[in-house]
Amino acid sequence: MTRILFIGQKPETVDFSDPSLPPGFNAAKINAGIAVAMAKIKERGWQGDSCMITPDAAGSAMLKKALSGASYDCVVIGGGLRLPPKSLPLFETVLNVIHRAAPTAAIAFNTRPEDTADAAGRQLEAG
Repeated sequence: MTRILFIGQKPETVDFSDPSLPPGFNAAKINAGIAVAMAKIKERGWQGDSCMITPDAAGSAMLKKALSGASYDCVVIGGGLRLPPKSLPLFETVLNVIHRAAPTAAIAFNTRPEDTADAAGRQLEAG
């Protein structure tokens, strides 16, 4: 069975006052989007796991643990980890943890939580 890991920043730790984030975003909306993402992954017949990390060393440890606990065909990195300019160091850390812990997994990027399955599908179809 195809296995997907969706990585994002734990919504409750996001600084929603950051002007680089879309207006009106909040933790409830992100959590709802994550639920949609996981349902769409399941609809495709894939096993989906999510790993919502904190923007600190504990978050990196969480991600390492998730990646060591299963073999993933694709890892999707959420926009909240890569779009805000101040998140660049966290994004670099996430990429390097994935590179080391899951070197054969495809890496995909979503534009919002709800299109996570589409992002994974693009990379899985690309082979």
